[in-house]
Amino acid sequence: MSKNYNSYESPFCTRYASEEMQYVFSAQKKFSTFRRLWVALARAEMKLGLNVTQEQVDELEKNVDNIDFAVAEAREREVRHDVMSHVYAYGQVCPKAAGIIHLGATSCYVGDNTDIIVMRDAMKIVHRKLVNVIANLSAFAKKYKAMPCLAYTHLQPAQLTTVGKRATLWTNELLMDLEDLEYRMSKLQLLGQKGTTGTQASFVELFNGDTEKIDKLEKMIAEEMGFEKCVPVSGQTYSRKIDTQIVNVLAGIAASCSKFSNDLRILASFKEMEEPFEKKQIGSSAMPYKRNPMRAERITSLARYVMIDSLNPEFTSATQWFERTLDDSANKRIAVAEAFLAVDSILNIMINITDGLVVYEKNIRARIMRELPFMATENIMMRAVQMGKNRQELHEQIREYSVTVKAESREDELVDMIAADPMFMITKEEIMAILKPESFIGRCPEQVDRFIAECVEPVLNANKDVLGEKAELSV
Repeated sequence: MSKNYNSYESPFCTRYASEEMQYVFSAQKKFSTFRRLWVALARAEMKLGLNVTQEQVDELEKNVDNIDFAVAEAREREVRHDVMSHVYAYGQVCPKAAGIIHLGATSCYVGDNTDIIVMRDAMKIVHRKLVNVIANLSAFAKKYKAMPCLAYTHLQPAQLTTVGKRATLWTNELLMDLEDLEYRMSKLQLLGQKGTTGTQASFVELFNGDTEKIDKLEKMIAEEMGFEKCVPVSGQTYSRKIDTQIVNVLAGIAASCSKFSNDLRILASFKEMEEPFEKKQIGSSAMPYKRNPMRAERITSLARYVMIDSLNPEFTSATQWFERTLDDSANKRIAVAEAFLAVDSILNIMINITDGLVVYEKNIRARIMRELPFMATENIMMRAVQMGKNRQELHEQIREYSVTVKAESREDELVDMIAADPMFMITKEEIMAILKPESFIGRCPEQVDRFIAECVEPVLNANKDVLGEKAELSV
């Protein structure tokens, strides 16, 4: 089929999200899940004594994926109801079971339960990719755990850290996100079959008031669809607060990835680190020397979208009047799907970048040595105090020297100025002996090893079957 250049296409489909995640939010997935729910309902009703036969259940099960969307769309134009149009389309290929499809249920039985199943399956993808990003970053942290680099507070050079220790900061936030994600996955429950206002009145009628059978029905459906239980109470829909909770987790992942991408963009500007840059890649159409951090920039851009998108479920949840209103529908089908598609896109880029981070050790070392004399002045000052000098006078002299060389971009002269000043009682050779970056990194290597052993490795061991994922990106 030729591409239609006259219609809008979502960039999530053409440029960013994986086919795997796109399928989870596809019409095929949605309506085949409708049918699986109808099969589960019919099977449970049959087992609990309603007038449903094994032949009807078998017919329904055989045609779960046999969806004629043209028939459903034509029917929807007539009846203006998406669920009933698919009940009709299902009945066309299941003539023996047509009369028992959707028995006792309301539209939210298939619509809302499908939404929960789709979000569960989408979270599994996010979880797998997030674990792989954590694996990549932890391996990077371990490799560079002892390589000194400038640390920054207020984006100004501070004491030293190491390249690997900084990577643990990125990793730790992603571990926090993973914990949040796993918690939400563990708490996810089906809506079940609650009826038009959540009272299950239609099933009271079907089962002649036998509430034990109603409870069994719901349990059987939940188990068939892969859930331990259904929500204890609801109106017509599951609480829209569930969407809020899940999308907030996605926004948290986006924020952590944006923190990483912004740090990497700044480090690229400093020529200390950068994302993988392909041999034929062009950084700028006008400036052939440019190496723009376009992948990290894309993470920042998509993360901004997800963080703002998290407001949509909040507003939807806050404005659901009583047992339900329909002003959630259009908003949630866009907001929730696109949050997942965007985070899938972000994690694809994260996997790609963290699998090939580039470190420029010589540039890092040069930047350290430009700033290290200033960081060592406290050591120099304390040494002179121990030899009888006045601490306040020493401090003022160092301050004056520092201001002068910084203002005139003569930072490399600070050591010579201090060595030449008899007040400090120190030679240049003695100063240079102090200026060893490895002496200024504190417990960084130890902290990296301990963090990986105690926090990361248990996660990776628990998920070792999904490790090793790669990601190719569209332009």
